[in-house]
Amino acid sequence: MPLSRIDPAHYAAQLADKLLHFKQDFVLFALPEPAVFASEPLSYRMRAEFRIWHEGERLDYAMFSPENPRQPVTIADFPAATGIIRAAMPRLREYLQGNPVLRHRLFQVEFLATLSGELMITLVYHRPVNEEWEAAARELAAELNVQLIGRSRGKKIVIGRDWLHEEFELNGRQLRYKQIEGSFSQPNGGVNRQMLGWACAQAAGLGGDLLELYCGNGNFTMALAPLFDRVLATEVSKSSVHAAEYAFAANQVENTVLVRMSSEEVSAALAGSREFQRLKDIDLGAYRFSTIFVDPPRSGLDPATLELARGFDHILYISCNQETLRQNVAALFDSHAIAASAVFDQFPYTHHLECGVLLKRR
Repeated sequence: MPLSRIDPAHYAAQLADKLLHFKQDFVLFALPEPAVFASEPLSYRMRAEFRIWHEGERLDYAMFSPENPRQPVTIADFPAATGIIRAAMPRLREYLQGNPVLRHRLFQVEFLATLSGELMITLVYHRPVNEEWEAAARELAAELNVQLIGRSRGKKIVIGRDWLHEEFELNGRQLRYKQIEGSFSQPNGGVNRQMLGWACAQAAGLGGDLLELYCGNGNFTMALAPLFDRVLATEVSKSSVHAAEYAFAANQVENTVLVRMSSEEVSAALAGSREFQRLKDIDLGAYRFSTIFVDPPRSGLDPATLELARGFDHILYISCNQETLRQNVAALFDSHAIAASAVFDQFPYTHHLECGVLLKRR
């Protein structure tokens, strides 16, 4: 996003425009009035990445405008980034500026932060990271008190950990997670907490068992699990599965089983059209599912998963793409009505809007 768009004075009006567009998109589906969850207007992003622009002996953070992608815009600060990232940016630049080993052919810097106050920095190079780099990087990591990673083609050196602890309070519980470098994590920590709170409010009282697809690192799973008798969660990414297993243990969640399967595979297994070795110790017939929870990629639900969802009394759906959400709601509208809706402004000053609906069988 161009830095010129980050202006708190315009934030409320921009969010109102996105809300209006969302309501117009769903006007044919008897949309209940959406709950609106705003972001902090500044210092909200938990992830940020910048190109490094070298000009002689000087280096700067740089961003590129979509209108002129070859022309770098050098920056000293990024107001959208959370405070811990903004505080580290000038210190890191100054340190790199004065260290030829760490500066040489540095291409990109990536920041990942948590609400609990941890920070990871990844330095990406157009030359091999080696033992000399590692020695210099250890001093940098100690100076900034961060987890530090060096990447070059085919090589990765980790100083400390390649994951962060995340912890925050939700509905009187302390939720704990592992966020792994290079894996998906929610970019706006404050809005993520609001999403979890809304999802829990919709799930309260539904009872029975829950099927969750695309569970990632267990972000929603940890929040929703206490509201159901049992949870069957699925995920395909190995790193996300490992992170979710960590979260199950850290949060003492014992009513959840995780299987590494795609949504298409789960649909086939529940329909009885295919058998999977990964399910040999799981009695699918013993589950009494009342609800399916989905937080799919931007492409939305595939046809097989839509048919699977149609068989549930309740569909709790979080979407990062309101266009594919609208298409999926339209496909289900003959069997399910929208009982509740919400918008979550994960990405202020952009046209993107996270949204959620609770669909109930007619």
